[in-house]
Amino acid sequence: MSDELVQRPNTAISDEAKQRYIGMQLLRFLDIDPKDGGIPFPAVPDGALVALDEPLQELGVAGYAEINAKKGIWQLTKSGIAYLGTLIDEASDLVDELDELETDEAIRELQSRGLDVFRARFLWGWFEGEFDDLVLWQERRGITPVERLWSFYLTGDELWNELAKELAQASN
Repeated sequence: MSDELVQRPNTAISDEAKQRYIGMQLLRFLDIDPKDGGIPFPAVPDGALVALDEPLQELGVAGYAEINAKKGIWQLTKSGIAYLGTLIDEASDLVDELDELETDEAIRELQSRGLDVFRARFLWGWFEGEFDDLVLWQERRGITPVERLWSFYLTGDELWNELAKELAQASN
């Protein structure tokens, strides 16, 4: 059996990549104060947040987040803050370097550098706050039906397939 990751049919990216991007978005939410749009994730997510249990656990295993037992919520660790800083730097550099280019030109530039175009697209939107309200994101794109439980949209395949479709259209 091969050591390569198998991508499920009808998915734009591997499960491993999807989990990595979900984790990045959760780190962003953990970093932002709740009064500014951050989300306090309970130690044991329930209801609309139940889809986030596994990604939060993975952040814990990676050492990027931990449960604050006193408050009963997830919080960033020092390693998580450092990792978030590297992501912010990477995204900021992408925006600074490619902001003046048309999307198709930016895609060609990324490809010529051997960079992951999907990761760049995600980081760009992540950095700009594009994914902070996934219900609004779906509505602006005319996606129907709109998945109102944003955590299920984030952890499902539809968001990632939509981003891949956007990139495919931009590169044609």
